[in-house]
Amino acid sequence: MVARVLVSVPVSLLTSALASVLVTRPVCQERGAARRARPPRLCSTSMRLRGVGRRYGLGGPWVLRGVDLEVPPGSLTRVEGRNGSGKSTLLRLLAGIDAPSTGRITGRPPTAYVPERFPAELPFSALGYLTHLGRIHGLSRAAAARGAGEWLERFGADGYAGTPLAELSKGTSQKIAVAQALLAAPGLLVLDEAWTGLDQAARGVLDAAVAERVADGGAVVFVDHDPRRLAGAPDRVLRVTETRLVPVETDTREAPGQRAGAPTPRPCPARRLRPGSGRLPPGRDRGSPRPRPSHGSGWRSRERPGPSCPPGSRAGRCASTAPPRRRTGAVRRPPVRRAGSYG
Repeated sequence: MVARVLVSVPVSLLTSALASVLVTRPVCQERGAARRARPPRLCSTSMRLRGVGRRYGLGGPWVLRGVDLEVPPGSLTRVEGRNGSGKSTLLRLLAGIDAPSTGRITGRPPTAYVPERFPAELPFSALGYLTHLGRIHGLSRAAAARGAGEWLERFGADGYAGTPLAELSKGTSQKIAVAQALLAAPGLLVLDEAWTGLDQAARGVLDAAVAERVADGGAVVFVDHDPRRLAGAPDRVLRVTETRLVPVETDTREAPGQRAGAPTPRPCPARRLRPGSGRLPPGRDRGSPRPRPSHGSGWRSRERPGPSCPPGSRAGRCASTAPPRRRTGAVRRPPVRRAGSYG
């Protein structure tokens, strides 16, 4: 079947389609009734990166360099970083799509990958594409078709099972891209902005699927632009900065909605009195209550609004608690017109 697809599909499109999966699927061997009673369990070895670096071209700049990382089973890892820092390059190395320029990667489990951009120009229907990739994952035809139908139903895209991929909307295409990665319950799930383009209900389904993978012993590594995505759930947070991968402490992470490098907002300073406003009227000390000002008293006070005034209002503008202010001092007289100015 794969040979027939190789003939009918352009090489570039087929490469993009197969870039979302890893064909090999090693499992730990079990014997006797234990193997027949339950599905094959994934090996419990950790994936390790030792001194991994990646650059494009012989003399190109390093995108990643000196990366040491261990991805144990049942772990949830979030990767952060600025645009162009190398997050997607790291995910492609983890998924086996790219080979490292230096260093070694060992212990990679069966892996599924959701790319940042899904190739929708493939000559498949939604159900046919998922069934085909299920066969590549090692499932039988019946199991692949059954799993494809179940994930289409969970994402609310079962009505587009027979629709060609080229005719699907961006949101539905993203649902197909996520469904193909979850189809065969991989040991390592790599998500590169997988929530982008999904509606609210589909995002909830993906959140639940990630929790199920981790609970079943699978490892999940993801990148998402929303800092609140799966907040509190990741076992660790890593940041790609200046070609290096560094851990991020919980108390030093940026608050949701705060830009990287943005200055911390300062509290508003206390309001200072104007020069001379602290002068007390005759016969009053600082321990006595402040009397109400009278007209022509020679000093001015600022009364606080009562409890019935709206917040931010002034006593002079709140008619329910205080009378209107009276102007003190000299009265401004109208200008005197000169003779002959009446025209």
